[in-house]
Amino acid sequence: MPTPNLETQLMERCVERENMLKAWKRVRQNGGSAGVDGLGIEESAKYLKTNWPRIRMELLCGSYKPSSVRKVEIAKSGGGVRQLGIPTVTDRLVQQCVLQVLQPLWDPTFHQNSFGFRPGKSAHQAICQAQKYVQEGRDWVVDVDLEKFFDRVNHDILMDRVMKRVKDQRVVSLIRSYLRAGIMDHGVCITRDEGTPQGGPLSPLLANLLLNEVDWELEKRGLAFCRYADDCNIYVRSERSAQRAMQTMQKLMAKLRLKINSSKSAVAKAKDRKFLGFRLWKHKGVVKRAVAPQSLEKFKERVRTLTSRTSGKSMEEIVDKLDSYLVGWRGYFRLSDTPTIFENLDGWIRRRLRMVQLKHWKRGTTIYRELRAKGVGKLAAATSSDGSRGWWHRSGTQGMHLGLPTSFFDRLELSHLKG
Repeated sequence: MPTPNLETQLMERCVERENMLKAWKRVRQNGGSAGVDGLGIEESAKYLKTNWPRIRMELLCGSYKPSSVRKVEIAKSGGGVRQLGIPTVTDRLVQQCVLQVLQPLWDPTFHQNSFGFRPGKSAHQAICQAQKYVQEGRDWVVDVDLEKFFDRVNHDILMDRVMKRVKDQRVVSLIRSYLRAGIMDHGVCITRDEGTPQGGPLSPLLANLLLNEVDWELEKRGLAFCRYADDCNIYVRSERSAQRAMQTMQKLMAKLRLKINSSKSAVAKAKDRKFLGFRLWKHKGVVKRAVAPQSLEKFKERVRTLTSRTSGKSMEEIVDKLDSYLVGWRGYFRLSDTPTIFENLDGWIRRRLRMVQLKHWKRGTTIYRELRAKGVGKLAAATSSDGSRGWWHRSGTQGMHLGLPTSFFDRLELSHLKG
């Protein structure tokens, strides 16, 4: 493992004007909701104009105390909830200032197969690396999911790793203070002695620091792996090797007092597991990338939510919000080698929107009148307005395709997933 850099005057670098302005620009770009102080981005900007000199002095003196974080729970696609801890905008700024100084020092010592939350690294690179391993014949995977990783990081173990790299005790104390900052839940501040809540700029860097030694141990043992934050896959050539690798991971994680989630982790053929939303499959001896079935189902659930008739929005408003989601989803899954899936999804989305329009028109007489006004023939319009058939069935009729063709949605600037 490369030797880490050690610095003694890090805090001065953290609070330098140029570093602070760069950090504020990033915090503003990221946006996000207010913390426990109730101050959003604009209110915090006014607050910092008068209070930054005091905050800067407290940081230099080592007396700065971060606020508690605001607890937020969001539903996870696989069930359950993910707990976020939203720091105040001021604390996000301070963390960003520290991140911008520490990351250039630490990142060069991290393993090249760690792809999460690092400059110049991405999930797409992790997928391509995994694809390369499987193409080489490593078609067994040890799929490791850590149980509530960010909630269960041991503070003492993590701080031991921090102190080995940082000599400036003010920075060490500040990081410890962020780890120990309480969580505000319905007006009650809950203290904690483990975990690094997702939501602060420093958390991903600290996670990579903690798991870095696992990466280098896997390297030492000659194991091919890809890790993205707490999501790690090891690729080997046989089931027996995979079982041994799983045992290795269990021992390595136990040393860090982390637990592997047995219900989400597995030893299996690579084609039968997903990684970062993708699955790998083989066609005529060539390993290709595809959108995982779970990702497709999650996508459809999101589209159903965005196109709900109960939202009270017009077709234009629905399409506008839906399009923002489609652009982001397409941008991530563009790596897929299965364009037919995108073509089928495009057709499904537009049929879904035709059904929404039918429900907006409600009555058979209104549907018939609207379709006739759009130039649809009498028989086709009558079939589409037949109330004895369900909404989804009618949305696929010729009359609806003629009345609301693909060009209709193109005029509303709805993006295509294919192309």
